[in-house]
Amino acid sequence: MRATRRTIVLGIGAAALSACAGPAPKRQAPVEEVMRPVPNAGYDAWVAGFRPRATAQGIAPATFDAAFAGAGFLPGVIERDRNQTEFTRSLEDYLAIAASEERVANGRAALRQYGPTLAAIEARYGVEPQVVAAVWGMESSYGTRRGNVPVVSSLSTLAYEGRRGAFFEQQLVAALRILQNGDVTPGAMTGSWAGAMGHTQFIPTSYLAYAVDFTGDGRRDIWSDDPSDALASTAAYLSRSGWRHGQPWGVEVRLPAGFNTGQTGRGTRRSPSDWAAMGVRAMDGRPVPDHGPASVIIPMGPSGPAFMIFGNFTAITRYNNAENYVIGIGHLSDRLAGGPPIRASFPPDAQGMTIADRQELQRRLTAAGFDTQGSDGVIGPNTRAAISGYQSRAGLAVTGEPSLELLAQLR
Repeated sequence: MRATRRTIVLGIGAAALSACAGPAPKRQAPVEEVMRPVPNAGYDAWVAGFRPRATAQGIAPATFDAAFAGAGFLPGVIERDRNQTEFTRSLEDYLAIAASEERVANGRAALRQYGPTLAAIEARYGVEPQVVAAVWGMESSYGTRRGNVPVVSSLSTLAYEGRRGAFFEQQLVAALRILQNGDVTPGAMTGSWAGAMGHTQFIPTSYLAYAVDFTGDGRRDIWSDDPSDALASTAAYLSRSGWRHGQPWGVEVRLPAGFNTGQTGRGTRRSPSDWAAMGVRAMDGRPVPDHGPASVIIPMGPSGPAFMIFGNFTAITRYNNAENYVIGIGHLSDRLAGGPPIRASFPPDAQGMTIADRQELQRRLTAAGFDTQGSDGVIGPNTRAAISGYQSRAGLAVTGEPSLELLAQLR
């Protein structure tokens, strides 16, 4: 489900932060106008040619016809696919959004609300409630951003467009199988613009492989307001990916002075006692308990946080192989369970600014009349627009880029 979907759909960093892009809305937004079907003769011809290919793979003609009765070409999907922003957020920025205080508070509320369901899921699949909730929070802001684009339309549009036609046609056939199985109706099968569905954003092939009917109603319903099947499906996915109950994904650690960073990386594994003998300690100064073979990673280099990671880190990579994503899920799950924020300092960014500098910049821009829509220290489109507005008014070169000089001028 994840690694393929993220690479093809969002690239992540992205996902970094599709579901982590700001405060969650109170309810699902209506379908955007750009996502309404428009007439397209080439698309219609492609659908006609696809029909025999689908039926040859076991899709009943009646299923096909019902699925495409309300489907159509979505130019907005092509626009999104061709204009994906290519950027990489630092781990500091990623965690500032993925494990924001708001996301942590909302996740703890979700744990309270769905505690009995998550406990029953844990008993069946052996995945802790806070871990399942962290995936839910990362993927759809606890169900508030599940996606409202018709999946058959989005996948058929992408398959017709052809840039990754074989992949999206495979996903479309899988979506038709889901409809044929009776798990959902065509009208209710909605998701992201690239076909990721439900509370925890399964692509269709992963749904067929891992989704479960936890409620026992005969349908694997990851789309409804009741998240039970989706949360259980996520636990089933992690369980089949090798999740070990009681093992942490990782532990923040302190490295000794002069530590040979050439020994870091996921390819080097030692017992925690061996790492302890080399001076690696948990943040409280104690040796890390033995949870099995472990690696030490330093995602932002030797001047940033370090983590000792275990087998469950690898299990999360099966959901999404991006390192920032895995750390984001792990850290968010720790915060939901009452753990602290990252304790180590992060190094300054490329402009020499710390997160405190960037937060101050956002606050001062907003006070000057250029609203950055928050002060989380993450430099996104709103902050860049505010910087550009201020620079234009002040007669400066308009770059939209943060800097210590700009901050000094605002003080």
